[in-house]
Amino acid sequence: MAVSPGTAASEREGEQDARGLHLPDLLIQGFRGIEELAIPRLGRVTLLAGRNGAGKTTVLEAVRVYAARGDYAALSALLRDREEVFAATDEDGDPVTELDWSALFHGRSTTGQSIVIGPQENDNERIRIESSVLSQRETDRLRRMLRGPYLDAQVNALQIYFRNRTQRVPYISGETGRSISQGRYLTRRLLENDEQWPMEGCESLGPGLPGNAAMSEYWDNVALKDDEDRAVQSLRLIHGDIERVAMVGDDARVNRGRQGPYRPIVGRAGGRRAIVRLAGHDAPVPLRSLGDGARRLFGVTLALANSRDGFLLIDEAENGIHHSVQHDFWRMVIETAEANNVQVLATTHSWDCVRGFTQAALELQEAEGLLYRIERDAGKVRAVDYTEEGLEVATQQGIEVR
Repeated sequence: MAVSPGTAASEREGEQDARGLHLPDLLIQGFRGIEELAIPRLGRVTLLAGRNGAGKTTVLEAVRVYAARGDYAALSALLRDREEVFAATDEDGDPVTELDWSALFHGRSTTGQSIVIGPQENDNERIRIESSVLSQRETDRLRRMLRGPYLDAQVNALQIYFRNRTQRVPYISGETGRSISQGRYLTRRLLENDEQWPMEGCESLGPGLPGNAAMSEYWDNVALKDDEDRAVQSLRLIHGDIERVAMVGDDARVNRGRQGPYRPIVGRAGGRRAIVRLAGHDAPVPLRSLGDGARRLFGVTLALANSRDGFLLIDEAENGIHHSVQHDFWRMVIETAEANNVQVLATTHSWDCVRGFTQAALELQEAEGLLYRIERDAGKVRAVDYTEEGLEVATQQGIEVR
């Protein structure tokens, strides 16, 4: 395990620091429930503990937005995931729901507010999101393109800055009760955005188990590669008799059940499923029959393989993983993250998860595993770091760090 996370952040070279991390530390300002939070050092794998409502999941959402550099699709996917919508009407007067863009901002107000996400010491590598009123030229173009109730509506735009680039996303606030259903079209056509928007890969696993469609897509990207062997080995942590894994069924896709940062996939109903061959059994059995732990382990391992050179975000990492395999689970996560150049951020409520993570991180000197407790006091959010020595003492004596 590396030095205390309280030491100064390493200098960055391009998009990665000397440790090969995509994000060496983290500053969040004005994003959702976080007015300001600074995490002075991130590791190859960073585990965030803390009570419900402290802001752990919001930190993961912030990194998800950062990886996409505030891209329109990532922001809209986040709002859809959280059902941040309001009632509106379309151009024909029919009821629809529209994304509530104000929910991205602290205090749910865009007036005079801005969102900043990125490294603490490098302003050029942060994203900044602000709200502004469209110019007269843009408003005139909008009115020529749209009809009916839009003509008198106040249209604003999110301005998203990264390096020397800017994206603009037009929106109508909830007070107007009107909808812009062509948001992506307007973003590209009306405001003439740069479509070559720089992004880093990012996969997200929510508290629930990954769906068959998500695992099928993940599997196709690792089949017949070293990552396939690693995925099978991870399942043996729970069931040592597993010999092989395969995906069977048709290739129809439904919503992936996966919180990827850019786009949902929606298609025909149906899909493939994972089956496993057990030693001493002639017929394969469904992976689902081995329990939630097997599906969770398999999903995390495949997600690590699909996150190569990017980020993996795991919310409530302990879900489905028995306390007896937490140590081996975290060894697998840390070793695979290092091998695949993945930076992992995860959350937990579980002491067993914290203890397993700590033991694994202390054993693996070549990779950096760091633990923070996220606390909320009088509306302010802070990250409390644990040094190597502090974690070892806490583990030995059962000291509460959640």
